[in-house]
Amino acid sequence: MDFLHASFLGYAIWLWLVFAGVVFTLLALDLGVLHRDGGEIGVTESLWLSAGYIAVAVVFGGWLWWQVGPQQGMDYFTAYAVEKSLSLDNVFVISLVFAAFAVPRQYQHRVLFWGILGVIVLRALLIGAGATLVQQFHWILYLFAAFLIYTGIKMLWAADHAPDPMRNPVLRLIRRVVPVTDRLHGNAFWVKQSDASGRMRRLATPLFMALVAVELADLVFAVDSVPAVFAVTADPFVVYTSNIFAILGLRALYFALAAILHRFAYLKYALALVLVFIGGKIIAAELIGKVPSAVSLAVTFGLLAAGVLFSLWKTRGAAQVTPAEQ
Repeated sequence: MDFLHASFLGYAIWLWLVFAGVVFTLLALDLGVLHRDGGEIGVTESLWLSAGYIAVAVVFGGWLWWQVGPQQGMDYFTAYAVEKSLSLDNVFVISLVFAAFAVPRQYQHRVLFWGILGVIVLRALLIGAGATLVQQFHWILYLFAAFLIYTGIKMLWAADHAPDPMRNPVLRLIRRVVPVTDRLHGNAFWVKQSDASGRMRRLATPLFMALVAVELADLVFAVDSVPAVFAVTADPFVVYTSNIFAILGLRALYFALAAILHRFAYLKYALALVLVFIGGKIIAAELIGKVPSAVSLAVTFGLLAAGVLFSLWKTRGAAQVTPAEQ
């Protein structure tokens, strides 16, 4: 039992095991029980799933507050709010990826589920590296701050320009190295087909390319979101748990928002301002003292609420998406 109380990155191993158990249970319920047969996820089901993921994240934050302390609890909720808000921008890009590869809704859940598993590993590596750098070189937080401010300003200027997933150089490299079919084969990532000589060979499907594009998109967004969360707290346990809980709900959130993304046309401006604020908070800490987590949480929610309300008001005359189009 002494092993469970041993410290890992400043926290007892049993705390990490509790977190891992919650994540594993959520993934097992999602794939093994709720969606073991695959199929399309409707908007109503997506909203319930998203609410469930948020509820679990909030309960975990309350448990952390009670078990570890109010400062860690508040930092967790602030980091979760920041990561959750930044993940909204990821929803826009995922929508573009599925449109570019013509992936039907009934196969999108499979791509996003395996994409989430890749994200869990990727974020662990990035956060571990980030925590080590911050502990060894505290001044690197100011580089994070400058990068976040630069990224936020860049987003403000380019918020109305949608990226083209098909122009990603990694995808083009894969197409040159790996044979890819020109059509979907159900929910398969790889298929076997015979070539002109009758020899069987494995080919990647557009669904696999969509999975790669989703993973690449998260890598790009992690470059923004991980420094943003480190700007809130350098506690690796709080950073990782808040990141993963926000990402776990991204899949459900996507299906809830995919049909009404056009109503959030101005949300990217709010997200850009969140990045600028988080980066400025680090610099302000050197000049006037650390900004309380409660203030950071309030400002983040305020900017997002303003972005959502302004978007809904400006797009109030936009055409509604019919069920057949969803």
